[in-house]
Amino acid sequence: METDASSTDAVISIPTHTKAWYYSEHGRAADILKLDPNWELPQLKDDQVLIKVIAASLNPVDYKRMHGLFKDIDLHLPIVPGFDVAGIVLKVGEEVQKFKVGDEVYGDINEEGLSNLKILGTLSEYSIADERLLAHKPSNLSFVEAASIPLALETAYEGLERAEFSAGKSILVLGGAGGVGTFVIQLAKHVYGASKIAATASTGKLQLLRNLGVDLPVDYTKENFEDLPEKFDLVYDLVGESDRALKGIKEGGKAVTIVSPGLPPPAIFFALTSKGSILERLRPYFESDQLKPILDTKTPMPFSQVIEAYSYLETSRATGKVVVYPIP
Repeated sequence: METDASSTDAVISIPTHTKAWYYSEHGRAADILKLDPNWELPQLKDDQVLIKVIAASLNPVDYKRMHGLFKDIDLHLPIVPGFDVAGIVLKVGEEVQKFKVGDEVYGDINEEGLSNLKILGTLSEYSIADERLLAHKPSNLSFVEAASIPLALETAYEGLERAEFSAGKSILVLGGAGGVGTFVIQLAKHVYGASKIAATASTGKLQLLRNLGVDLPVDYTKENFEDLPEKFDLVYDLVGESDRALKGIKEGGKAVTIVSPGLPPPAIFFALTSKGSILERLRPYFESDQLKPILDTKTPMPFSQVIEAYSYLETSRATGKVVVYPIP
């Protein structure tokens, strides 16, 4: 696709096919991911926009889906993976009002975190998203930074909202150095006004926690958080230790988790509902540098190295987000 960006009269050729990474069976990224140079784009619906993908970030839910953990409800194959996107609007459906061609946008294109997932994800030269799931990219952020934000930020925010977290309350974040954890910490501090923030991480990531504003960094390789003398109003579990998390809450407190369904109250399990309105609501915090994207040292990784990027994410060693850029 070629356009003359300097001309207001430029005729934009709308692609019918896209380069895309895909898989047609479940398994590890290195075994199943393939590149299709000519994946057919679906018809644009009235409430959707066509996006030229500039950057896309990876999330654990991507490889969990790839491994087949949701195959009972996620029936489609082949699949182009990818939830998060930052890019430029190429075409808008007839009912779209919030965006116009040329707008810089970002978002998580899957509205329901674990069901009704898109067949065409964001590890693709072009992608399609519902208008309500997108927001205007903050002007002070790069496409790489913006792509790292949506799913992680929205998950962090929804968990805090479901737990009715508010100013003056204390929080313990299990898995504070990951994509969601870094945003839980920042939101608790700068948006909600937490009285005290504790978070767990491995030894080498404790300084990151301090830099993010954590009052009590906990090295999980050396100490058990449930042995801390103090208890917390909220324990936010991002690592799947919610049975232990319940031991960390004070009387009347809550635990929230995205990885351990089936626990009794006061534990709250949820799967994200993506909303562009959350990104718009929190945009001023990014533009004032109160909230900042945290990128892994391997970011960005080029489109040609998507398999390596997923294989790295599968090790659970990433700090912050892994972003694929440029595409292609």
